[in-house]
Amino acid sequence: MDAESIAEGRERWAKRYASAAKREADFTTLSGLETEPVYGPPDGVADPRMERIGWPGEFPFTRGLYPTGYRGRQWTIRQFSGFGNAEQTNARYKMLLKSGSGGLSVAFDMPTLMGRDSDEPASLGEVGHCGVAIDSTTDMDRLFDGIDLGGVTTSMTISGPAIPIFCMYLAAAERQGVDIGKLDGTLQTDIHKEYIAQKEWLFPPEPHLRLIGDLMAYCAEKIPRYKPLSVSGYHIREAGSTAAQELAFTLADGFSYVELGLSRGLDVDAFAPGLSFFFDAHIDFFEEIAKFRAARRIWARWLRDVYGAQTDRAQWLRFHTQTAGVSLTAQQPYNNVVRTAVEALAAIMGGTNSLHTNALDETLALPTDQSAEIALRTQSVLRDEIGVTNVADPLGGSWYVEALTDKIEAEAEKIFLQILALGGEAGEDPAAVAREAADRHEIGPVTSGILRGIEDGWFNSEIAEAAFTYQQQLEDGTKHIVGVTELHDTVTPDLEILRISGDIEREQNAVLGRRREGRDNAAVERALADIVTAAKGSANLIEPILEAARAEATLGEICGALREEWGEYRETTGL
Repeated sequence: MDAESIAEGRERWAKRYASAAKREADFTTLSGLETEPVYGPPDGVADPRMERIGWPGEFPFTRGLYPTGYRGRQWTIRQFSGFGNAEQTNARYKMLLKSGSGGLSVAFDMPTLMGRDSDEPASLGEVGHCGVAIDSTTDMDRLFDGIDLGGVTTSMTISGPAIPIFCMYLAAAERQGVDIGKLDGTLQTDIHKEYIAQKEWLFPPEPHLRLIGDLMAYCAEKIPRYKPLSVSGYHIREAGSTAAQELAFTLADGFSYVELGLSRGLDVDAFAPGLSFFFDAHIDFFEEIAKFRAARRIWARWLRDVYGAQTDRAQWLRFHTQTAGVSLTAQQPYNNVVRTAVEALAAIMGGTNSLHTNALDETLALPTDQSAEIALRTQSVLRDEIGVTNVADPLGGSWYVEALTDKIEAEAEKIFLQILALGGEAGEDPAAVAREAADRHEIGPVTSGILRGIEDGWFNSEIAEAAFTYQQQLEDGTKHIVGVTELHDTVTPDLEILRISGDIEREQNAVLGRRREGRDNAAVERALADIVTAAKGSANLIEPILEAARAEATLGEICGALREEWGEYRETTGL
């Protein structure tokens, strides 16, 4: 880009920055030196990279969504938490909110994630162990007791049974007297990544996509601030993918949901702002920063050029980040504090919109109050002490970071071509291929490729190969993990970890039994029958599922009714 165009861009940015809201804060260094809100090429100097780098708040958003960076609004501190029963988790939420968390993020136990009630045989020994047990709306009432759902943003990390859980959340908000049309938060709902990586599905892909389409339409019409989809790369990376695979698989999933919305007749400029993303912040500091910057750029370009989004908001990639659980070690666990801080800083330097920092003991158990507080304070130190919020995209223009951003983007584009080829489409420019092939597929060309890749086990194979390669590098000494592959001696004693008593499961089951006896079972049966009727036809399923949640139908009952109609999914490994 020539010097004149760069100067014009700087002037455009300056006008937007001047008119934007900014925090009242000191934006000097620790020694009192003044810092500029953004840095770019010196005046009068041309830089061919600037067309791809741009300015904060301007297409292609490589440097962030807002002209002010974190001077305008800092990232939301959102600690992922849930364990035992609803009362225990409620107490942890109140502690987190009091300690500075800006939003809640709900972790559910395995039975809930699989759409099972706590007293089902398959749930034995799992209740409350990796998250909170939620069986019906009353549990949701207890989970948020004393917490105004109209005044706090709530993220729920669940995909297979996401819609019934969401309806219980809506019913709980109604019981608080909250106008559900004003709720704000995020539901994960990303079923593609379940087939690709995490394996917590219920039905075959097509019924799940129908439920997601119903949710997108419902939220677009009735809960405009709520984000019905958080497209998740986190679990793909945790399964062993590379950074480029995480980026490409995640964005392809996002493109598929855009295609789903368009196939429903929804306006992309109306529904695309309701899509958000969830990425892993792994241990390679610069690679992660480059990944986040490339993600914004790719998403903006595809939304504009392939799917026709006209507004900035529809082209924005908003994302939450969690530090890498897979990078934590049981050996020398206090090293995990350092790993988490580095990973969190990478997410911040990459412009994350919200952030969860893992606790040092999470490789062994759910975090204790003390380790959760350390994880939370890690974000506070990064936010308030090191000056990282002073400048938007502080590494922008770095020869290394820009080259790495371009390289990861190019690797992602190659993977997009592979996905499109699985759907029967070929070419050299994946965005052009997807745009030209849109009318040849029931939902869209990217969706066709993803469904074929799931069916063939292609995603499983690609991730397994990447994980195997990394393991080989650890074993031959090419890569290192301190305390695991080197520097084994330690003075660190064993940690005291959080243990979930078996009494939690017994009490949860007893309460659930009494709840079933005390409800209007005839109303529950009618509500379940209405769900099945809607599932047989084409009506939106959100309202009948919401009615079942209001009647205290259990999660297992709702999901069981749909399982009987739609069947269960069995994967093909492809290995």
